[in-house]
Amino acid sequence: MEYNLADLFESVVDVVPDREALVYIDHPGTGQERRLTYAELDAAANRIAHHLTDSGIRPGEHLGLHLYNGIEYLQTVLGCLKARIVPVNVNYRYVEDELVYLYRDADLAALVFDAEFTGRVAAALPHTDKLRHLLRVGTPPEGAPDVPAVPFAEAEAAGSAERGFPARSGDDLFIIYTGGTTGMPKGVMWRQEDLFFSGLGGGAPTGEPVKKPEELAERVAAGGDGITFFPTPPLMHGTSTLTAFIGFNFGQRVVVHRKFVPEEVLRTIEKEKVTSMALVGDAMLRPLIDALNGPLKGTDCSALFSVSSSGAVLSETVRKQFLALVPNVMLLNNFGSSESGFNGTATPDSGPDTGFRIRVNARTQVVDPATYEPVAPGEIGRIAQRGHVPLGYYNDPRKTAETFFQKGDERWVLLGDMATVDEDGIVTVLGRGSQCINTGGEKVYPDEVEEALKAHPDVYDALVAGVPDAKWGNHVAAVVQLRDGAARPSLDDIQAHCRTRLAGYKIPRQLVLTERIQRSPSGKADYRWARAVALAADGSAGGE
Repeated sequence: MEYNLADLFESVVDVVPDREALVYIDHPGTGQERRLTYAELDAAANRIAHHLTDSGIRPGEHLGLHLYNGIEYLQTVLGCLKARIVPVNVNYRYVEDELVYLYRDADLAALVFDAEFTGRVAAALPHTDKLRHLLRVGTPPEGAPDVPAVPFAEAEAAGSAERGFPARSGDDLFIIYTGGTTGMPKGVMWRQEDLFFSGLGGGAPTGEPVKKPEELAERVAAGGDGITFFPTPPLMHGTSTLTAFIGFNFGQRVVVHRKFVPEEVLRTIEKEKVTSMALVGDAMLRPLIDALNGPLKGTDCSALFSVSSSGAVLSETVRKQFLALVPNVMLLNNFGSSESGFNGTATPDSGPDTGFRIRVNARTQVVDPATYEPVAPGEIGRIAQRGHVPLGYYNDPRKTAETFFQKGDERWVLLGDMATVDEDGIVTVLGRGSQCINTGGEKVYPDEVEEALKAHPDVYDALVAGVPDAKWGNHVAAVVQLRDGAARPSLDDIQAHCRTRLAGYKIPRQLVLTERIQRSPSGKADYRWARAVALAADGSAGGE
């Protein structure tokens, strides 16, 4: 047995076959739900795996998952892993040109898609030359174009529920496509063994690392259940699927919703006694706070032990608001990426006055990007991680060479985040270097300005971008979404508020008010959009 995700899953199934593994709840108001034990989920994954191999999809070929959240998503990922087919996430917000790029770049041989995306799939399909097998989940909408796809339910019914797969390897790939902040999406190639130790609990951020593959099932057999993981972002984003697999790896229960609806999330927390919830930043936690203060006031969240955010920081203001409503929960600002897995967790004193400070794992350093040597305390460098890191970007040797490097006997990945490190090894994350604003020779990282803006009582959400300026080179522009019913603040109001928290050169020189901040489905910032909005508004009175 190796550190292969399918092998590890099957070892857990064999010790707790009757334990509930996966709960799917549709919404709003449909009442539809499905529950699978570990044995039932294993059999369901076997059926899809056998269908794919019987249909000619070979080990090492790539399958795209163009799906909303659901049992079919995780069932198909597991089926791919069992058959040594490489699963590839597809962003369901993509339109035809973006889908053509991803289908082609990822060399997809097969695709599983939700029926409501039939039109987009049909438009992209003629432009792909390797995609030869399609599975459709659900019934296409009336008038949808004809796509030669096998209904998922038929494929599942025809496939064998037994295992019977060839031996697997820890070298088998798992690809996570990440949109990043610039350019087209990139496919991060993980060896499954590396992913297990970097992002799936094998390296044990708390407790003892797993020392041999068989040990995982031994721990599950020796321990109890009682933990329910609830990844609320779309499974198409790595953080959500990896959260689900952490739950499976330790024999716990995983709950998923088709889409993020705040009121339904809270009802599920109460009904299913959720203990650990994952989300992405203020964009997902704020609506839960609004619901707890409004229509879902009094919801029983007493079972909730931890709420973790990855991909975007929970601001101090929002953390305080949530803790006032759910005081016993542990809020975790986790730091990591598709390229590194888990790097560390924010310290309790992180906030507007100190910055985003993280206690990193032993494999993470802040290095000089030119020499790859560690920077001295207080100097600015880039965050890097060694050891269990990806092999590179699929089909992109140039970007692989820019991001991944060999140092001694170890592979390293160089992240885009700029940071400093202090004498105690605590890392202060400044933000993405690509988003850094140079104004009058001073560097401003959007994250710290956004944290200050969100502390304003009238600000619901905010993004910060740099806009060309004749005097300063660039100036700091704040794109702000106000709270419902809030008074309309002026640029002077915003500047006066920020001056108590930020140095003068970091103060926004432009304020753009927008009805809604645009973010990805998982809550990640869309800085390209923010900059375009600020540029379009530049030159108006105060930018308002």
